[in-house]
Amino acid sequence: MSIGKAKRGFSLPCVIFGNMEIEYSSHFQRAYQSLDVQIRKKAEKRESVFRKNPFGAVLKTHKLQGKLREFYSFSIDNKFRIVFKLVDRSKAVFLDVGDHDMYR
Repeated sequence: MSIGKAKRGFSLPCVIFGNMEIEYSSHFQRAYQSLDVQIRKKAEKRESVFRKNPFGAVLKTHKLQGKLREFYSFSIDNKFRIVFKLVDRSKAVFLDVGDHDMYR
């Protein structure tokens, strides 16, 4: 595959590099405050990566399915995730944070 061309049937919503602006929903803020301190520290490190490239391999960013199909999620660690919505190429809204139970 050459640069600038996607495989058939696969495309990223946009290519973003730089400084992503993040807005935090009130629900996200409450859920974040309820996390263990160690998880919050990990989340802060992942947010730093996200700001530079929301689709960086370490984040394992993926589009959600079903009722949440308009949103994306990335990994904080093996258990915890952040759910977000892309507003445009330079802005995202963090909607929720937690383990897989938040998808239910």
